[in-house]
Amino acid sequence: MSGFTRDTKMYGDRLVYEVLASKWGRYHAGHCGCDQDWLTAHVIPAGFTVVPGYPGHIALVGPGLTEDVDESQLTANALWEAVTGKPGTQDWYEQVRVICRDPEHEAARKAQNAEIYQARKDRAAKSKQEPLSPAQISYLTTLAQKAGRERFDEQFAIAIKGSKVAPRKARETDAKAIARLTKTTARALITALVGHR
Repeated sequence: MSGFTRDTKMYGDRLVYEVLASKWGRYHAGHCGCDQDWLTAHVIPAGFTVVPGYPGHIALVGPGLTEDVDESQLTANALWEAVTGKPGTQDWYEQVRVICRDPEHEAARKAQNAEIYQARKDRAAKSKQEPLSPAQISYLTTLAQKAGRERFDEQFAIAIKGSKVAPRKARETDAKAIARLTKTTARALITALVGHR
């Protein structure tokens, strides 16, 4: 999300406007059409400065956006005009997001992140063991028939590589081989078979 931000760790005492680059790139493409980079072609020449910050984010400061403005009446109209060449029409005021970096808040943030990432790891580990549902087996069996035996065998071997799923036996049917897959290996096999349609 784009928005006005204060984060002493990243930006010192400055109020910045953190830009979601993909969103503002779309605004520029849809309203300007000059096929140039919107930052170098419009934003910097308009007097805005890019502030180093988080990877993947663009933080801007400048006149009408974060400088010489009433912080209770913040809009992105100045940036809109610079990027699109048209006057901004934002008629609501944005709040400033303040990132608190004291030890207590940082510890809580890290604990929350650890919980989120642990949940993702747990889901990934579970999918490496979890068997397929009947609907998934049916779908993969249909894909196998469309792909043909040779392609299916080739992609099956690639999908199970590094997993605990045993290689396909010589006389094993598609359905039996598929039933032995886990959700993770099945996902890899589906992606490969659909991609080769």
